Amino acid sequence: MKHAELLKRISIDPQVCGGRPCIRGHRIWVSLILDYLASGMTQQEILQEYPPLAPEDILACVAYGSEMTRERMIDIA
Repeated sequence: MKHAELLKRISIDPQVCGGRPCIRGHRIWVSLILDYLASGMTQQEILQEYPPLAPEDILACVAYGSEMTRERMIDIA
């Protein structure tokens, strides 16, 4: 699946989860999935924890995170 197609799986709606980026059709934050991956959780473990998700949803979160790093930098102390 191409990068642009993956990003279509992410939605940002001010009326849903305070406008945080979520997986389309779910109230699961992109940042939550990225945090799980960063902590060492595998894709399979995340899918077991959140059965409605598809593997492409997790890839979409990674793609979104990748796009965000192109836009801004944060100071890591």
